[in-house]
Amino acid sequence: MHGVPVTAEHLGLKGPRGWAFREVSLDAGPGALIAVEGPSGSGRTCLLLALTGRMKATEGTATVGGHRLPKKLAAVRRISAVANVPGVTDLEPALTVGEHLRERALLQRRFGGSLRDLVRPRAERAAGAGQRVSDALAAAGLDLRSLPKGSRTAVRDLERIEALRLSVALALVGAPRLLAVDDADLKLSQTEREEMQALLASIAAAGTTVVAVCGKAPAGAVVVRTENTETSHDEEAGDALAATGRA
Repeated sequence: MHGVPVTAEHLGLKGPRGWAFREVSLDAGPGALIAVEGPSGSGRTCLLLALTGRMKATEGTATVGGHRLPKKLAAVRRISAVANVPGVTDLEPALTVGEHLRERALLQRRFGGSLRDLVRPRAERAAGAGQRVSDALAAAGLDLRSLPKGSRTAVRDLERIEALRLSVALALVGAPRLLAVDDADLKLSQTEREEMQALLASIAAAGTTVVAVCGKAPAGAVVVRTENTETSHDEEAGDALAATGRA
């Protein structure tokens, strides 16, 4: 798995309520951990979605893995995945962890694989899907045996950090080259924040470029900061994205 370089020059996004973010510049190499800092409502989520091709910037440019934004949105979406974005990647409380994983594996087999994968024997495809799920769980640090009912544990019974790890695992099933995680340390204890920082760093160290919205950037991260605006844009980012069907 190889991460992608991410650069931006004077990137900005303006919506009906004004500028979500503006004048964002960064230069990060493959496998970097990019931390997006800023107060609530300062466009952090919008920036996250713009860098993964899910929202279209209105000024400046960015390049992700050689694909220039905002022109190559679809190309960037194909090599990236998002996790823990409200209104976009919400987990269904009534479904079990296993059901979420099986659904994501099925979607990946049907829509995320190559033509060669589609003509492989069914048993071989199923084995490959199982391995992708196992690899994603390991990378996200989620041990199903530690859950109250294993894979049959309902999402509503998960602790906050367990649900966050599950969301990350689901995003990793497709082996993205760029992983974006929103609110990576929100409502976590100090110990849990340290665990999540270590997790993001380990995913980046394994080769995947990571961009995460953080209250406090992990040590060694490339830091990008958004400034507060008059109105909150992060609250509406998920709804706007969900309407486009670009999760």
